[in-house]
Amino acid sequence: MPHCHTFMARLRERGYRITPQREIVIEVIAHSGRHMSADDVLREAHKRAKSVNRATVYRTLEMLVEEGLATRANLGAGRVVYATGKHGPHLHLVCRHCGSVMEIRDAPIGPLLEDLRERYGFDSGPSHFAIQGLCRTCSEAGQKGAHNGGGNN
Repeated sequence: MPHCHTFMARLRERGYRITPQREIVIEVIAHSGRHMSADDVLREAHKRAKSVNRATVYRTLEMLVEEGLATRANLGAGRVVYATGKHGPHLHLVCRHCGSVMEIRDAPIGPLLEDLRERYGFDSGPSHFAIQGLCRTCSEAGQKGAHNGGGNN
């Protein structure tokens, strides 16, 4: 069964109504194979049907996140991306000075998540995180004091 059909079946089992517009949004994110912003999803959905609106995209993405079928990562400066679980566990390193984003697939986050589960009973679910800091270029250029994270972003 294709990834999107699995999502829709699970959502129906949980009592959600899958409208044609929701189905398009689910298909777009499930088959993308990449991170997508809500605007990316809307653009792709409009290639299939202009009847999909921004509110439907946001509500459907939030529903997928709430049900554990997708993850959301805040990359700062109003940039939020979504990905499905098939994207796998990974980190985003976000430079708070230049805004660059580096995706790290081989970060050892498994042991951290297991430790959180064992010590605090905290289950974070799918692993998709964004960590703010300074990239190597900005750090070496002496940007250490720039944008200290205190709301200046």
